[in-house]
Amino acid sequence: MDSKKMKIGILTLPFNSNYGGILQAYALQTALTRMGYDAWLINQSSLCKDTLYKLPFKLIYNSFRKYILREDVCVFKVRELNRRFKIKTQNTRAFIAKHIKSVSVDDVSQLSQGMFDSIVVGSDQIWRPQYYAKIENAFLDFAKTWKIRRIAYAASFGVDNWEYTPKQTKRCAALAKKFDAVSVREYSGIGLCRNYLGINAEQVLDPTLLLDKEDYIKLFSEADTPPGEGSLLYYVLDDTPERMELAEQIARKKGLKLFKINKAENNAEIQPPVEQWLRAFYDAELVITDSFHACIFSFLFQKPFVTYKNDKRGLNRIISLYKMLNINDRFVTNIDDLNKIDFSETCTDSNTIKKLREKSYAFLENALKIQI
Repeated sequence: MDSKKMKIGILTLPFNSNYGGILQAYALQTALTRMGYDAWLINQSSLCKDTLYKLPFKLIYNSFRKYILREDVCVFKVRELNRRFKIKTQNTRAFIAKHIKSVSVDDVSQLSQGMFDSIVVGSDQIWRPQYYAKIENAFLDFAKTWKIRRIAYAASFGVDNWEYTPKQTKRCAALAKKFDAVSVREYSGIGLCRNYLGINAEQVLDPTLLLDKEDYIKLFSEADTPPGEGSLLYYVLDDTPERMELAEQIARKKGLKLFKINKAENNAEIQPPVEQWLRAFYDAELVITDSFHACIFSFLFQKPFVTYKNDKRGLNRIISLYKMLNINDRFVTNIDDLNKIDFSETCTDSNTIKKLREKSYAFLENALKIQI
């Protein structure tokens, strides 16, 4: 089949307000398009849903709490949550609409045979049940009878331990064996695939690293995005007073102005544009974060950065990234840790990242040429 005519569906986590999740999908689609394929993102709805048979009971219960008990609750809670979510994500949804070609569905069960010649699953924590409740969908159970290429690109379990139930393990292992090629984002994922799914996998780059920094600079330049409001970027997903206090100490020590890129902590706020998020890393002189993709964009823009340990979101992802890119230990818990970091090694040498990109593109190219 001529690659220029091959239609590829990309299955990843449903979009929410996560910048890294949006940009990894954008990057993978861009990479596949540049390779000559017709790539489409399978855009699953992120809106909350009520089970139909439970809806009357929820309305009665919420009405009782609001009008009888006088509690501050919303009777139509799901509708209100969705309204606020749309307000919060209006900028990120605009980026998706402009830059990501997609097929929108409420659920992957709405997809049908013949829509795609291949489906690429990945990246992000697509194989983590905690983040993808219908985990069998991430192994293409809805397409198990379809005659298509099945590829996992940089799929992530997020952690280095097995989180699946025995029932999920059995089902997903059977589905995983139908894949034509499997790659994972973290090195530990190779062992998890072998030991629990009974398949071989290789490690490749996160999709965001398939593109150059110029690709991302072009995005915020064309959007006329204004510069950041400081020099020390504080982007922490799970903020605490202790982490903020340490950041303020580092700012004073380095003589930098601390600034944040607002994560829209609640659904009443509007999430800043993706382009503004990217520009913040470009303008920063130092980055403090606990985010996997924030580490990646600090690396791409060659910015010194330090990382708070965040076990809840999967610390292994960042440790694996450090090892893959030959980045020295950047974890900090106090001001003394900062003094031990050699910031002269801002990023790995260009030859290393070049080889990793070549390997990752070769995986995709070879996987998509497999005859079915």
